[in-house]
Amino acid sequence: MANKNQTLGEFIIENQASFKYTSGELSRLINSIRLAAKVVNHEVNKAGLVDIIGAAGDTNIQGEDQQKLDVYANEVFKSALVNREIVCGIASEEEEDFITVHGKHHAHDNKYIVLIDPLDGSSNIDVNVSVGTIFSIYRRVTPVGTLVTIDDFLQKGSEQVAAGYVVYGTSTMIVYTTGYGVNGFTLNPAIGTFYLSHPNIQFPQSGKIYSINEGNYVHFPQGVKDYLKYCQEEKEDRPYTSRYIGSLVSDFHRNMIKGGIYIYPTSTIGPKGKLRLLYECNP
Repeated sequence: MANKNQTLGEFIIENQASFKYTSGELSRLINSIRLAAKVVNHEVNKAGLVDIIGAAGDTNIQGEDQQKLDVYANEVFKSALVNREIVCGIASEEEEDFITVHGKHHAHDNKYIVLIDPLDGSSNIDVNVSVGTIFSIYRRVTPVGTLVTIDDFLQKGSEQVAAGYVVYGTSTMIVYTTGYGVNGFTLNPAIGTFYLSHPNIQFPQSGKIYSINEGNYVHFPQGVKDYLKYCQEEKEDRPYTSRYIGSLVSDFHRNMIKGGIYIYPTSTIGPKGKLRLLYECNP
């Protein structure tokens, strides 16, 4: 029976033995993400009150306009991960290339790398819509003690040791897995503590929501177009309901709780006419 009075810190300690690798580094890494999430949450919640919303005047690797909070969140998560010298490399959507961590105390000896979108859906902040952070954690494949390479970051999703997201909405939640179920923790802003609120989350057996950017319909493969027509048919159990926010975290979180599917066809045309790749992984 899950204890909903349990904090995220207590949960990590209690379940550390069930992690695939029990060196303690993974626990400290998740704690770093927890800390950074609280800092970003504070800025997101006051974004309408200070001069931090809007474009920062630059673009990210995908050619999208960077928002001020994108840059801020990127720096917060980088600092939290680098300063504690837990990781040997970081790949962020806001960076041109992966980051090799050069620490004071043999950072190359660290075993984990993190891929992260620090603030997914940030363009929604100006209209007070939920945004989020997406993270994926791997053990390096290159020898410990050497510099990380691109091979450390281009691993199969099945090789993840942990993955999850933070959703900054009407409440702020961290949802993550280390391969032994998915658990959600909600922030109590009064005391700055995450509590276990959604233990052992599982998709409902059936759902009636589909989420896709239908503005790109003409670029979808025929199979996806056929599936959308199926969703829209007038049948006994259909049509399904279309719900699309444009923030992967928000759309995925809703569908995981209520039942549904999130679709992002790989043939969607992105910046400069190239195929746009989605690196965020379903935790």
